[in-house]
Formats: sequence, C-alpha cells, structure tokens
Amino acid sequence: MLKIRYADLRKARPEVLILPVCREATLHTDGFLAGLVEKALRYESFQGKSGEHFVFFETPGLTATTTLLFGMGKRSKLNPESFRAIAGKAIQQCMKMRSSQAAFAVPDDPDMPLETGDALRALMEGACLGNHVFNRYKEKKKHTALRSIAFFTSREVAGRHVALAGEIASVCESVKRAREWVSMPANEKRPEMLAKTFAAAARKAGVRVEILDEKALKRKKFGALLAVSAGSGSRPRVVVMDHRPKGARRTILLVGKGVTFDSGGINLKPGNSLDGMKADMSGAAAVAGAVTAAAAHKTKHRVIGVLPLVENMISGDATRPGDIVTTYSGKTVEIGNTDAEGRLILADALAWAIDRYNPQITIDLATLTGACLVALGTKFAAVFSEDDALAAAVVAAGARTHERCWRMPLPEDYRELLKSDFADISNMPSSRWGGAITAALFLSEFAKNTRWAHIDIAGPAYAKKASAYCGPGGTGFGVRLLCDLLERELPE
Repeated sequence: MLKIRYADLRKARPEVLILPVCREATLHTDGFLAGLVEKALRYESFQGKSGEHFVFFETPGLTATTTLLFGMGKRSKLNPESFRAIAGKAIQQCMKMRSSQAAFAVPDDPDMPLETGDALRALMEGACLGNHVFNRYKEKKKHTALRSIAFFTSREVAGRHVALAGEIASVCESVKRAREWVSMPANEKRPEMLAKTFAAAARKAGVRVEILDEKALKRKKFGALLAVSAGSGSRPRVVVMDHRPKGARRTILLVGKGVTFDSGGINLKPGNSLDGMKADMSGAAAVAGAVTAAAAHKTKHRVIGVLPLVENMISGDATRPGDIVTTYSGKTVEIGNTDAEGRLILADALAWAIDRYNPQITIDLATLTGACLVALGTKFAAVFSEDDALAAAVVAAGARTHERCWRMPLPEDYRELLKSDFADISNMPSSRWGGAITAALFLSEFAKNTRWAHIDIAGPAYAKKASAYCGPGGTGFGVRLLCDLLERELPE
C-alpha cells in the first residue's frame, strides 16, 4: 500500500497530490511546486496555518486530478508529529473525497528543523495510521480506506530508505489490528473467542502460540486470575506468544491486561463508568500487536507476549469483597474491591511468566486505574519502574513515537497502604489517594527480581473522538512504543 517513488511528479498520475505547506515559506525546492504554494497563499482563505487546507482542481502542468495543500503552521516549529498529523488529516480528507489513491510530495527544504528522511518516515506513519476505518458493523460503508499511498522524493532519499515502506506498514497494520480488537463489542471477544483471534494473528506472523485453558490455569494455581473470572459464564484463557529467533541473546517479556469486559464485579461500576469497559483489554491488544510486528520485523530479541484474558462479571459464583485468594506465587491476597481486578490477573501472569522464561526485561501494559486518568489525563501513559535506565528508555520511545509517557514515583512508604490484617497483601489500598501508585506497587510484589516496568495506559488507550490519524475507539496505543523499544538497544 505504501510506496516510495522518485519519478517526476508532473508526469505521475495520482488521483490526489498532497503538498504540506508552511505559513511563511514553501517546504519544496522544486520551483513548480513552490509556485503552486505561493499561488494558494494569495487567497485570504488559506494562510498555511495548522489544519487549513486548500484544493486545486485540474492544475495546469500536473497530471493529478486534484491537488490538496495542507497547512502546517510555522516552519520553525515543525517536528515528526507535525508531519504525522498532517498526513493523517490529508488521508482522511481523501477518504471523504472518495479517492482510492494519493501521493505526497515529500518536503525537501534544507532549512526544516528535521531531515527529509525523518519527514518521510513521519508522513508515512501518519498516512498509514490515518488510512483506517472501523466500519465492520455498518451496513452502509460511508468511507473506505485508500488502496495505495505514494511518497515522491529524490532518488537519493528513496535509495537510502528503500526498506522503510515495508517496515512502517507492518507496524502500522499491527496498530490497526489492535485498534479493531479494542473497538470490537464485548459479546464478540469473550476470553475464549479473543484467545482464538490473538492466536490466529500470531500464527499468521510466524509466532509460536500456546493457550492455557481453565483446567491448565487451575493446575498451575492461578488463584488470583481464576477469582476474577469466577462470576462469568465465559471461561478464562492465557495466551502465550513466543517470537524466538535463532541466536537471540536476550528475552523480553511483555504482559498485557486482557479484561474483555469489566463490570466491576460485586463492586459494580456506576452506569456511566461502564461505558467503554469493552476496552479493558487494551493492554493485551497492544502486546499482541507488538509481538506480531516484532516477528514481521525479525526482531533479534526473543519476545514473549503473555495475555491473561478474563471477563469480570456478577453472579452467585462471583468473588466477594473480603475473600482471600492464593496467587500463583504463593502470596495470599485479600480482595478489598472486586473492581481492582486487573492487578490480580497481572499478578499471576507476571509471576508465572517470569518463573518460566527468566526474562532480562519485563514490561506490562494495562488500563489499570482511573487514578492515572486523574493524574495525567487522556494523552499520557504513566510509567512505573525502580530501574532508572529502563524507565528512561520507555519515556524516550514514547517521545519518538508520540505515544507519550510520564514517569511516576514508586515510594516505598506507600507500600504500607496495601497491608492486610488477614492476608499477605490487599488488592485495595487503605487510602483513596495515589491509586495508580499503589496499583503499581502491588504489581511490583510479583515482578520478583527482574528488570520491570509497568505502563498504565488507562488514558490514551481509547478515544471518544477522532484525532489526526486515529478514529474514535481503540487507539492501539503501545504497539509503536513497544516496537520502537525492541528495535533499539534496550538497557543492559
């Protein structure tokens, strides 16, 4: 779908030619394109401000049917996210115009704050991510994705980035799959069903898969996970994805929370809080997407994805507040609140996977706490780790991908809030404050001595409104973040 081209734009025949434009200057050294931009800027309705667009039809000198100019604001403030955003918006506009193909004239202005190759990468990411419509349940498909998107640049730039289109497409397609898994209704992704969906995607990518059913989980004594699933008629599963390249020197463990619907259990959520609870498996979706993308990229590390899948529902068999359960690790947990269920399934999954695989680095992703939303809003994920180098690597990856993360503290004295009079630990702190911190501290009890980071993605995992390159619903947050981490040198 993505193609890098170096042919003459005036002879190419895309349906829509897209030109990024700045307020005070052209971004292209080609005289013809620069003249076209100057002509558009003479109109009062178009000043090159961020988000503005202008259309030429049947432009003399161009074979493209439509030329679409999109404003990017001031040149001095351009960054990779500027290009992702403009590409996503442009592709969405093309879909509204019912176009089937488009082409970008990649800016080559030497005075841009970033190199042409970096602009190309960002444009490709934004275009591919924006070229997505989740309309599976719509009888009438109002908009459809474009069949192909080309990026015209110089022969030298195209030669240096010949493999870029395939790399970006594989990661972005994994993001889009994760989005769809999250946006699917809960009745179509109960644990048994979602396990099969994840397994099929993994096997297609050449990843080994193992599915632990309820009998296996009982045999392995996943007491905390089974307690969460007890109230549901849908039985739990744990999916294990194993990308194991030859000669892998390090093992990276990724664990993703997979609550396919969270009613809160006996501590039932209020009605307005149930909206969006189908998305409580966003961590599992992100991990599944990242592992399949890692296999497509032939990532050199061994990457294990462990996805505990449950439904947290109410029935006569549901776990009660005050119950005490024994986790896989042997620690006992007093259930202070049945709506603090994500940490319970992660506790078993983390402890078991660390025992089994002895990873050098462990990272879990989870829509874990509403407290994280209160602290950081909907645009940032929280990172918790006692390992400074690992936390810094996660935050840096978030900055590069614009899947932004903010490191949060893990103060030892807050651990006192998790004490129980009757069990080793409580799943609910004795204070209502600092809930994201105490949830992370709870997980740290089961991370053992591995290098571990917890990423709370409660805010950015699901969007009620469309953004520049993502429609409403699941965002796929975490896939690109993890892929970036895996492709770079993780801390030793």
